[in-house]
Amino acid sequence: MKTFTIIGGINGTGKSSLTGVLKGQLSDLGIIIDVDKLTATRAGGDNLKGDRIAVRRIRECIRKGVCFTQETTLSGFTTAQAASAAGYRIRLFYVGLDSLEESLQRIQNRVAHGGHDIPEQTVRRRFSTRWEAVAQVLPYCDEATFYDNYNGFVEVAEYRNGELLLKGDYRPAWITELQAFLEELPEGEDETTEEGKRE
Repeated sequence: MKTFTIIGGINGTGKSSLTGVLKGQLSDLGIIIDVDKLTATRAGGDNLKGDRIAVRRIRECIRKGVCFTQETTLSGFTTAQAASAAGYRIRLFYVGLDSLEESLQRIQNRVAHGGHDIPEQTVRRRFSTRWEAVAQVLPYCDEATFYDNYNGFVEVAEYRNGELLLKGDYRPAWITELQAFLEELPEGEDETTEEGKRE
């Protein structure tokens, strides 16, 4: 079955690390597309050029009907809609942290070790609209799993039959915030972030 895997979360939460973990567990991740890495390594730091490279790769995957995985902050995210229309099974693995400061610190540590940087203003904007971004993509997902990454990846929830179900005894603040946000949404309402409306 052709599968589109989404590795979601704002910058600095550990999406690439989770992708590495999943590579050892899943055989259908297919082609992995990380727009931030493409921007840094193939586009000379030009965000627009990096986005265009990622879009071309995504379109090619969908055209060929092959499995693919995208690491994404979900801001202005439209790939799930295209993949769903093309008959893909869609699954989301979302990584969260409790604070913006933790994400920014992890980005600084990454840069200190030669990794790519993200403007702080961009991270702040994405953090402030992260739940709207999640709500936007969930209706397209056949399955969704949520991980906290404060100290290694801990599965804290799954989304099934339109409901976020908490798992285990560990309750990071962000997962209860997301649960409350989703419960307050009017039934059937699709959330779209302001960033997404512009794209």
